[in-house]
Amino acid sequence: MSQASQQKESSSGLSVYFRLLGYLRSSWLTFVISVLGFLMYSVMEPALAALLKHIVDVVSNGLMSENRVTIPLAILGIFLVRGVGTFLGSYFMAIIANKVVYDLRTTMFDKLVLLPSSYYNEMPSGRLLSKLTYDTEQVIGSVTSAVKTLLREGFTVIGLLGYMLYTNWKLSLLFLLIIPIIGYVVSYASKRFRKLSKRIQNAMGGVSDVASESIKGQEVVKIFGGFEYERQRFREAADDNRRTQLKMELTKALNIPVVQFLVAIALAILIWLALDPTLSAQMSAGDFVAFIGAAGMLSKPARQLTDVNSILQKGIAAAQSIFEFIDMTEEPDNGKRALSQAQGNIEWRNLSFQYPNTDRLALDGVNLSVPAGKTLALVGRSGGGKSTLANLIPRLYEVTDGELLIDGHDIRDYPLRTLRSQIALVNQNIVLFNGTIRDNIAYGYLRDAPEETVIEAAKAANAWEFIQQLELGLDTVVGENGVLLSGGQRQRIAIARAILKNAPILILDEATSALDTESERAIQQALDTLMKNRTTIAIAHRLSTIENADVIAVVDNGVIVESGSHKVLLEQNGAYASLHQKQFSEE
Repeated sequence: MSQASQQKESSSGLSVYFRLLGYLRSSWLTFVISVLGFLMYSVMEPALAALLKHIVDVVSNGLMSENRVTIPLAILGIFLVRGVGTFLGSYFMAIIANKVVYDLRTTMFDKLVLLPSSYYNEMPSGRLLSKLTYDTEQVIGSVTSAVKTLLREGFTVIGLLGYMLYTNWKLSLLFLLIIPIIGYVVSYASKRFRKLSKRIQNAMGGVSDVASESIKGQEVVKIFGGFEYERQRFREAADDNRRTQLKMELTKALNIPVVQFLVAIALAILIWLALDPTLSAQMSAGDFVAFIGAAGMLSKPARQLTDVNSILQKGIAAAQSIFEFIDMTEEPDNGKRALSQAQGNIEWRNLSFQYPNTDRLALDGVNLSVPAGKTLALVGRSGGGKSTLANLIPRLYEVTDGELLIDGHDIRDYPLRTLRSQIALVNQNIVLFNGTIRDNIAYGYLRDAPEETVIEAAKAANAWEFIQQLELGLDTVVGENGVLLSGGQRQRIAIARAILKNAPILILDEATSALDTESERAIQQALDTLMKNRTTIAIAHRLSTIENADVIAVVDNGVIVESGSHKVLLEQNGAYASLHQKQFSEE
């Protein structure tokens, strides 16, 4: 690595750490108390050296009887002040560290929910969880242990060096010559620590990824015999993490004894020089013992100051990862046009769309419209672009080219919160949260809905019957992603949520896919009622469910092949008629 790049990396690390310390501003009073505590502790170190001088002088001059009470009391006083200082410094620093981690985690989560959908598609969930948990834990060390050691041991070194300079400045200056060599060793170790810390973070992300996938897909793993494969993947990820961690420990283990040996060399040279009568002629026996004692006391804080380097570099590497995440671009939300109640006119005008990091258009020159209160059904082969057309309406993705209009205005003119409040969604991948059935129906904007309206929505979705049979009814906890409910029950809960929202625009993406025939009929009746006077975008595989749609559009390879009513499309004997005939034959 060139000198310029090394300086740039060092500067970058400092700027990241100073930004991290910026989170201390809200706790400045707590920080001041902590600093005062460490100052109290540190002042007592040179006080011990001074007391040692006094004891030697007392013994040398035969004044033991006059000092039998004062010296023990002084010792007790020094250790009492040290103890109080340690408590104040450590406890209040822990308060600050936990507040910093809380602020970082909440800031990261706030960012997480505002990131575009494309980010979630590219980033494994395990890696995201690793950022929220492991990376923030590393920051705790750099804010508590590192700052605590830097303050406490830093003040101690300053106090002891000050006392040594006061006692014999010539010998002290000779002792200080070793500091640049120690600085070079610490600087070299810093670069290696940060580099290894980044590798450990990536390795931890890999461990989280494999574990998360295996937990979510445990049924597939069991049924398809993926145990050996997943075990091998996890062991490889864990072994990578283990080896990188060992390299970190090796560097740390070598760093500490090297610095200690350098301090020991300095101390040995110091004693050799101090025994020269020309340099210690003006020193009493007490001065000499206290000076050597203070120099010996420097070994412990010097060792701890170098030991803290690994924790500090871990924290900087973690903070760098966290700040890169926090600085990511959110969903664009520059709309200013008010939209209290949408009519529901939707138009795709010469619209094209391409997913990020792909080289092919998912939608190409789409022109399509659906009047307010009418139903548009999207049909066609899987991967043709049906769901993409629907997902652009709530701006889960941004239009690449062309326009998507609601009530005659580009959807980008509306604020995201306002736009999405006008849309209800039921898709094939049902999402339920680990709460009660009530929480999942009355979710988000709906959380303050009265119980009567929640029950009405459940009845309309044909869900109230099975909810009543549960011991706790609406207060039944559904488990992570509704794992304690059947597929059909989960789907009905999602439909009840959409019914409760009562939005003017409704998106149904295979909304009855997880239901048996009997339930499907009942749900279809509920959906027919829900769809009245609402603009509905229905994506369906079974064409029998959308025959009454006002407009049916056949989507294939991102292009609208044909559109019209069920009757008109059958008469055209084109793509829709072919799909209908094929499905009718299969049934």
